[in-house]
Amino acid sequence: MIPVVAPYAVEQGAGLAAAGVIAAMLPVGQIIADLPAGQLAAKIGDRAAMIVAGSVAVLGFVLAALSPSWLTLGAAVLLVGAANAVFHLARHSYLTEITPQFNRARVLSTLGGVHRIGQFVGPFLGAGVIYLTGTAAVFFLAAVTAAAATVTVWLARPTTKKKPAPAAEVTKPRFWQVMRAHRGMLARLGAVGMLVGAIRGARQQVIPLWGQYLELDPTTISLLFGLAGGIDMLLFYPAGKVMDKLGRLWVGVPAMTLLGLAMAAFPFTSTAAGLAVVAMLLGFANGCGSGIMMTISSDISPPEGRPQFLGAWRLLTDIGLGSGPLILSAGAALGSLALGIWAASVIGPLGAAGMQRWLPRYSDHANRTTRRRAGLTD
Repeated sequence: MIPVVAPYAVEQGAGLAAAGVIAAMLPVGQIIADLPAGQLAAKIGDRAAMIVAGSVAVLGFVLAALSPSWLTLGAAVLLVGAANAVFHLARHSYLTEITPQFNRARVLSTLGGVHRIGQFVGPFLGAGVIYLTGTAAVFFLAAVTAAAATVTVWLARPTTKKKPAPAAEVTKPRFWQVMRAHRGMLARLGAVGMLVGAIRGARQQVIPLWGQYLELDPTTISLLFGLAGGIDMLLFYPAGKVMDKLGRLWVGVPAMTLLGLAMAAFPFTSTAAGLAVVAMLLGFANGCGSGIMMTISSDISPPEGRPQFLGAWRLLTDIGLGSGPLILSAGAALGSLALGIWAASVIGPLGAAGMQRWLPRYSDHANRTTRRRAGLTD
């Protein structure tokens, strides 16, 4: 869906700036649902939360396919974003709970990598559907895949957890208690998460928007998006292994720096071939950081009140994710999409600097020094 939202909005009469705003409705929907997602997962369980979210996503995709205007399309994308928040948080919370800390980065980077495989295959399937039928059919395809994911979760064995003792129920922390206890960490590393989310949010839309600016057709844009995803998905396991062996900073800092440099190169392209080269560099940079923010948030999340903490963390990162496309749209609205891209590119090195500064303070897994001080060996 991601690479065709902006072109589909333009087909329905939206300008380039408005198309960027509609594309941003996906992360905005996530932002709105992040805190309720944590509460829902804690209340009904991870599996049930994913089933509910998948069903809502199917509804959102069908609404997008049948939308009579770009305004309705924006509402549908917003709904999908909200479902996305619940589904992702439930997966993340479950894996954080069951994964040993020495394998955590590899497990979560693999989760990110599997997601990237879907993002690689999806645009190519979408390009084929567009070629055979039309852009709207992509959303019907998305509805089918969302339904398949939901059915898979429903058929899987339910997650079994030990029931807490009555005393644990009494002392179970509330959401605002968790926030107050960890406000310093959330303020500092949460700001880093926002920066990383912003550069990644801009990354998702820079290929469709710049491709639209170069007047490439939606099929070509989808293929270029898929090409970037292909490079991206190849690096998830090596990234996780480096994080587990050497520490999170060895992956996070270079990945965010390179991501900013790749973004800055887009305005210098004027052909599909040039855009393909820069898109591959963008995919390589993002793949190097596969699973980095999920791993960091798992490392620093408290055992008590973990769903609430992860919900707040996702809220901060998703605020960044939503702001990224808006920065691109602001540049387009001011008459220079290139200016918006360059403004977004600066965020990558800023996120890398913040990560280098604050992560060693709060995480034993930041680098080899912090791991050695904590007595962590593998």
